[in-house]
Amino acid sequence: MLRKFWLIFAQAVTLCLAALFVITTLRPDLLPWNGAPLPSMAPAAPGASTPSVTPAAAAAPAASAAKLASFSDAVKRAVPTVVNIYTSKEIKAQRHPLTDDPVFRYFFGGEAESPAQKTNNLGSGVIVSEQGYILTNAHVVEAADEIEVALTDNRRARAKVIGTDPDTDLAVIKIELPKLTAITFGSSETAQVGDVVLAIGNPFGVGQTVTAGIISALARSQLGINTFENFIQTDAAINPGNSGGALVDVNGNLLGINTAIYSRTPGGASLGIGFAIPATTAKMVLDQLVASGTVTRGWIGVAVQDLTPALSESLNLGNARGTLITEVFNGTPAAQGGVRPGDLLTAVNGNSVTDASSMLTLISAITPGSTATLKVLRAQKELDLKVTVGTRPKMPRKK
Repeated sequence: MLRKFWLIFAQAVTLCLAALFVITTLRPDLLPWNGAPLPSMAPAAPGASTPSVTPAAAAAPAASAAKLASFSDAVKRAVPTVVNIYTSKEIKAQRHPLTDDPVFRYFFGGEAESPAQKTNNLGSGVIVSEQGYILTNAHVVEAADEIEVALTDNRRARAKVIGTDPDTDLAVIKIELPKLTAITFGSSETAQVGDVVLAIGNPFGVGQTVTAGIISALARSQLGINTFENFIQTDAAINPGNSGGALVDVNGNLLGINTAIYSRTPGGASLGIGFAIPATTAKMVLDQLVASGTVTRGWIGVAVQDLTPALSESLNLGNARGTLITEVFNGTPAAQGGVRPGDLLTAVNGNSVTDASSMLTLISAITPGSTATLKVLRAQKELDLKVTVGTRPKMPRKK
């Protein structure tokens, strides 16, 4: 009899364990230790009430985690400040040489003037002032006959060009509309590789689009895109039509102006390498273009070349760092200040020069008419040369 009860008990325990295994595997949320936290076993203080766990309180951590994974607040702040830009210009069709031949025209006819053709372009821009100033790329509005801006609230307005800066590929245009929302400038100088960023623009003309990624690199230069290069590189998808749009941080603040992508084919799609002009550079250009319609930079009139290990060895420069001056143009501030070809420029006003890009940035930041101290290495001797900085001439935009 005892054995019979023992078999029944063993079978009941086996069935309970099997049921527990099935529930643990398929529906672990039904188990009490996987649901709401258990109440504390410590004795409550006299007069204190025991806290109760409500379903809303139990769901709070999950809601908080979901919120951290969303950038909707940043998008809501930044999206109203990003606009779509549509431009058009007339281009005269190429005339065949025979159309100017009287004999050809007598037999075959033909118009003396070829009809003009209208081309359309699209891009993006960022409202930076409630007065209607918009930052975009210079190549977006370059040579445009008409510029139309479309806002996210479906309003449209004609825009006029305030000024362009081909050296950085930035431009400022202006619209006349009330109740505009301006973006807040962030600090691109404190941005770090790995920071999450959002790119907002009008890719391929499909309408305003938001893409997400991270900052892949900082201070990218020598890419042959602009004269002055200090790009933020990102893997956030940037495509044709995004040019001039905003690169923002997770708070919706402006970090850069999207300007170029790496692609294997002209006009191709994003391959995960995009470039944005830092907000600090954009703000400097914006202020000057609004104030005077142009950007003024310092210039001394030299051609330079970056040092390579082979070049340093051939010139017996050792571990010296700087940029080699290969040519000094006649009548320029550098020529008048005693700079010679073959000098190694190592510092400008006490700031170290590491390559041609850093030299260009340091010189351009100096106010024309002021005196700069150039430290050069000549025949193994360091010299301090005083140069009165001139105004950088306007350079044609690189195609």
